[in-house]
Amino acid sequence: MKKIISTTNAPAAIGPYAQANFANGILYISGQIPVEPSTGKLAEGIEKATHQVMKNLEAILSEAGLSFKNVVKSTIFLKNMDDFAVMNDIYASYLDAENFPARETVQVSCLPKNVDIEISMIAHQF
Repeated sequence: MKKIISTTNAPAAIGPYAQANFANGILYISGQIPVEPSTGKLAEGIEKATHQVMKNLEAILSEAGLSFKNVVKSTIFLKNMDDFAVMNDIYASYLDAENFPARETVQVSCLPKNVDIEISMIAHQF
């Protein structure tokens, strides 16, 4: 049985999907873009955008009773791979260096709302 996870501390879904689904101890988080949930404004520039995406992911994890320590897999979509180093440093700062998740990072031609970054995650309740 799945449980839909939703919080006002992360942006509302902009389509027919849930922020996250919890099923059999696994949390599947939909891709998060750099929308500030209280204002609906986009964080601009890869530094601010990456921080905002990570804060949105953290809010969803928290709503499910989890943290970044529970994340087992991340998928990162970048509009420009030249932003990789900056994004990577910020992303790593939110995670436990002893417990990094599996990950792939891909460059894409366009993302929702024409943002520079989107990240989805899978977390496991240990």
